[in-house]
Amino acid sequence: MEFISAKTDFAFKKIFGSEESKDILISFLNAIIYQERKVIKDLEIIDPYNAATLASLKNTYVDVRAILENETTVIIEMQLLKMTAFKKRVVYNLAKTYANQLKLGERYSQLAPVIAITIADFNLFPEIEQVITFWEFKETKHGVAYEKEMQMVFIELPKFNKKLEELETITDKWIYILKESENLENIPETIDEVPEMHHALTIANKACLSPKELEELQKREMFFEDQKGYISQAKEEGKEEGKEEGKLEFLLLLLAERFGEIPEEVQAAIQELPMEALQNLGIASLKFNHLEQVIDFIREFSN
Repeated sequence: MEFISAKTDFAFKKIFGSEESKDILISFLNAIIYQERKVIKDLEIIDPYNAATLASLKNTYVDVRAILENETTVIIEMQLLKMTAFKKRVVYNLAKTYANQLKLGERYSQLAPVIAITIADFNLFPEIEQVITFWEFKETKHGVAYEKEMQMVFIELPKFNKKLEELETITDKWIYILKESENLENIPETIDEVPEMHHALTIANKACLSPKELEELQKREMFFEDQKGYISQAKEEGKEEGKEEGKLEFLLLLLAERFGEIPEEVQAAIQELPMEALQNLGIASLKFNHLEQVIDFIREFSN
């Protein structure tokens, strides 16, 4: 057997956010948010980039979005590369998702809680050793929690170092799948005994993907490898000359591949973006489904 890496946004959405993933997502969220208590019995997986969502949540980059049976919204993002102001973007996505629940004239009492789960393939909080951290509003002196309307959960994959034989909990096993799925040659017995994990790895089996899905996966994997190469090159050379031109050309090719011909005015606007924005746009564009989202990114950055 050969499995896709659950760390790419394409694979993560395929495993946790498809129509057949409800049981998988329930098990994962109960493990991560509720310390393996079976709090969530049911949920609805929502396409984070459907037309209705786009109208109110432009530039909210999430991979999976679900509404729990108690009306709580959960948004999940898998992030492979560290971006400028990434922590701010997480807070922005959380706040925007919360605020956009209300339409004109609706009451604040209709607001439901939102939980943002961020899975990072890099260290976000080097001063903290634990793999999973939970964040919410609290009074600074007494530690009393404010209304639990907005919460953040971070999973830092580099901090998880348990081997297969050391996995004890459901949480351990889910994080192991996130980090190591591409290195598995079969479904290990300790993981296979959990039905939802068996289902997840069945979806992740490359043999079950269509040729089109395999091609899309390969493109995204190549993009992330190229991005890592650009970053490494910049660190080694300590300069930007030459790198900017190559990255711009690659980004325009990537956008044309995903969205068709890019209008000249959009290309011109992209060429005006600084290097930091080009990198962020390249990574963010992998989560976009429409050219309009690229245009919104440029407008927002320019403002």
